[in-house]
Amino acid sequence: MIRKETVCSRIKQSWHAISRMYNMEAINHELTTTTGFILLNIDTQEGTPSTQIGPLLGMESTSLTRTMNHLEENGIIERIKDLNDARVKRVFLTEKGKKKKEISKKTVKDFNKIVLERIGEDKLKIFNEIIEEIAQIAIETKFNNSQQSA
Repeated sequence: MIRKETVCSRIKQSWHAISRMYNMEAINHELTTTTGFILLNIDTQEGTPSTQIGPLLGMESTSLTRTMNHLEENGIIERIKDLNDARVKRVFLTEKGKKKKEISKKTVKDFNKIVLERIGEDKLKIFNEIIEEIAQIAIETKFNNSQQSA
């Protein structure tokens, strides 16, 4: 099989192109693709438990912690103990963070609008169904492989 023809290669190539495009915009706002997606996953009113952010983005905790520390140092987020459970820290956006989140949201919406206009609703629906199925296959394959080695 030719590397360029593998599902993984196509997905990875596409994601790298998208990530580079987002980073080119994000850098103008002192963000990165990763920090933009973190901001998009923080509830603006209620905050978000810090333990939920990593799984939402598929990030490892060490990388996420480093990025969250950077966001906090730059006054974009703040971590506050949960009022109902002192063991939990909730991540809140500062005013600066809310503005950066709006920039991230607009960038993602603008790109999705361009994709929808170019590809069309029917093809995009099929793409979403296929990519969900591929993700499910990966989950099942991971589960099956870990079961076999146990």
